[in-house]
Amino acid sequence: MCYETSLTKKLAAIEKYTGAEMLYVETYEPYYHISGFTHPNLFCIPLEDPAHIYPMEWGLIAPWGEKDIISFRSKYNTLNAKGETLLKSNTYKEPARKRRCLILADGFFEPHYPNDNFKGSAVPKYCYLENRKLFTFAGIYNEFDSNYWSVSLVTTEANNFFEKIHNKKKRMPLVLDPTFEGEWLREDLSDKDILELVNHGFIKEDFKAHSVANIYKRDINSNTPEFLKPVEDGAGEQGKLF
Repeated sequence: MCYETSLTKKLAAIEKYTGAEMLYVETYEPYYHISGFTHPNLFCIPLEDPAHIYPMEWGLIAPWGEKDIISFRSKYNTLNAKGETLLKSNTYKEPARKRRCLILADGFFEPHYPNDNFKGSAVPKYCYLENRKLFTFAGIYNEFDSNYWSVSLVTTEANNFFEKIHNKKKRMPLVLDPTFEGEWLREDLSDKDILELVNHGFIKEDFKAHSVANIYKRDINSNTPEFLKPVEDGAGEQGKLF
């Protein structure tokens, strides 16, 4: 699962990294923590127009849910699309084949349980690359009307690092290796190619992680630079790095 993320870079840095232009400049503001359950915009490069970055609402809307989006979202959690069953799902298989995208980020958050029995509250771990570099999640999207897009983030089984962080569900978002970003946006990918990227496309660079203020226990203003600073977690470890 990956329900929370950050994108703290200025627009100029994002456009330089991607070589793409923001389609609606006024929609972008850097963010330090957003929750998918509020259905914010993620900023994505779509297969159909890789020269531009689109705002896409987090939580893919299936065609049969377009008449009543509120009702659809009350029944279905589409923030994440499970990579292993991507092509078997009535909700995800068509966008996985025809409408893939790169979701921009420079960090994300996963729940970690300090106790082996998973009792008590989870501790949020902030996960990022060296120097908080930009990266991309594999995503799939749908278009509703002519200027409203919705997106799901693809997840997969956790690797050795992330199974220690997301230690209950043992999942991780599919962060694409830069060498595979262009592949994910290829129009002619076969089902076999898609599953190959899901299984083997994860970035080769090592992630880092540390504890941040516990949003699972109390309401705090999390969309600030201070929120990303290391704090003591439930085991009393100061910003433990895995």
